[in-house]
This record gives sequence, C-alpha cells and structure tokens, in this order.
Amino acid sequence: MKLKKRRKFSRWRGSRTHGRGRKNRTRGSGNQGGVGMSGTGKRGDQKKTLVINLYGNDYFGKDKTLRRGRRARIQSITLRSILDTLSTMVKKGTAKQEKGHYVVDLNNYKIIGNDKLSIALKISARATTQSAKDAVAKAGGEISTVNKSK
Repeated sequence: MKLKKRRKFSRWRGSRTHGRGRKNRTRGSGNQGGVGMSGTGKRGDQKKTLVINLYGNDYFGKDKTLRRGRRARIQSITLRSILDTLSTMVKKGTAKQEKGHYVVDLNNYKIIGNDKLSIALKISARATTQSAKDAVAKAGGEISTVNKSK
C-alpha cells in the first residue's frame, strides 16, 4: 500500500515543455493569446466574457459576406391583425378612410390569411397570398403588389 502519492511536477523534470507543447506558450501571461483583443477568436474561451461585455453575442459567428446571396425575409401580416389595428393605422397615417373603403399602405409586408372581411380594403403590399386576395376581393376590395428593387 502506497502512503505518499508522487507529485505531478516531479514527473516533468528534465522535460523542456512539461507537456504543454511549445515552450513559449506558457511564458509570461500564460496561454492567454496576448493583450487587448488578440486571442478572442473562435476558440478564445479565456476572453469570452470580455468580448461579450464589450460587443455582445454578435461578435461570434459567421461573417455577413458569406450570406451575401440570400434575400432578406419579408415581414408578414394577417388580415385579422390589419382589421384589429385599422384604427391605429388611420391615426398613424398608414391607412386612410375613403368612400366606403379603407386604403392601407403596407409596402414592406406580405399579406396572408383567409379571414372573412366585413370592410372593403384597398391594400398595397410587397407580396400576398392567393387566399388573402380572394378574401379581400369577396369583401369588395383589392390588393395591389408593389415590387421593390434592392
């Protein structure tokens, strides 16, 4: 039965690197990657809290140049939410009440939904679904699509 365990530091006597790879790696400030923002890359776990406090989580991840070919996703809005927020749209100026119908300007949105409408709406939107077109036409309105070029 062994009473005293051999300490680990004695096992590396005579070794240049003491099991750490390159000998310069643990000199001075240790395996820190340097000072400032150096060593904050993908595997820079020792400086992760510094980076998150300075820049947030957007610092890590892929570069935007890799996603250059993808299109931005169009925001969508349902016919029911248009009806629910119609009074606030009139106050903001995105909708106007004209003779017997409302004119709604939603050029940055895609119109979806197949709800039954009781109000005639004339909507200008970026895109629309066929069921939304049919529902608006059944109520006596129309949807016109506006193509925006980048």
